[in-house]
Amino acid sequence: MTSSGKAHSNVDITGKVQKNSPEKAKPRRNLFYKFVALIIKFIVNINGGLIVTGRDKIPLTGGVIIASNHISYLDPPILGAVMPRQTTFMARKGLLSIPLLGRIIKLYSFPIDRGKTLPSTIKDSVKRLKNGELLLIFPEGRRSETEKLLEGKRGIGMIAGLSKSPVVPALITGSNKALPFGAKWLKRARISIVFGNPIYPGATHEKDKNQYKDITQRIMFAIGELKKCHADNNS
Repeated sequence: MTSSGKAHSNVDITGKVQKNSPEKAKPRRNLFYKFVALIIKFIVNINGGLIVTGRDKIPLTGGVIIASNHISYLDPPILGAVMPRQTTFMARKGLLSIPLLGRIIKLYSFPIDRGKTLPSTIKDSVKRLKNGELLLIFPEGRRSETEKLLEGKRGIGMIAGLSKSPVVPALITGSNKALPFGAKWLKRARISIVFGNPIYPGATHEKDKNQYKDITQRIMFAIGELKKCHADNNS
């Protein structure tokens, strides 16, 4: 207790958590996340259908990376909605400045520079994974206009290697038909999501920079295999 009578701690002398503490706010954020996820899944289902396969392959505890292809602006919210646990997103800085929506996005994401992967982004991602968060990453770094997989960025390899977190490859299809490039309104389309077996980066050596590129290639290969097995059958 300070001389002004204000307590530094979020816990009072009885051991109860104060109203404005992060511990008290966390359950509210979790509840709001689940509520929004239900709304998203409801909209997607009535707009053409939603099929999710392999969700049981996502570890329910500990730091986990979900690495998915990227073909539509719908990918982040839909993928986040079908996860078995709350997801942390990487959001472009510009999104956080949008009135109201920016405040909501900020609750479940952290800002990144779209142009390049900054050391601070790598550091923040690794820290969050070591704290047990589930992190959604699009290795290609941008949407693919042709549905073909683009080259994966080395950043995801660094994050996976430094955090030693399992990486679950994911493939989303149909979202680009529900919201095509340049479209302002949803179109009727069935969306499918497939999760693959986790990839474990293994031991890494700080001086070997090629290892992170190798991890990225392994991740992209796994997403490519999902595409061969599922996307082609759904087309």
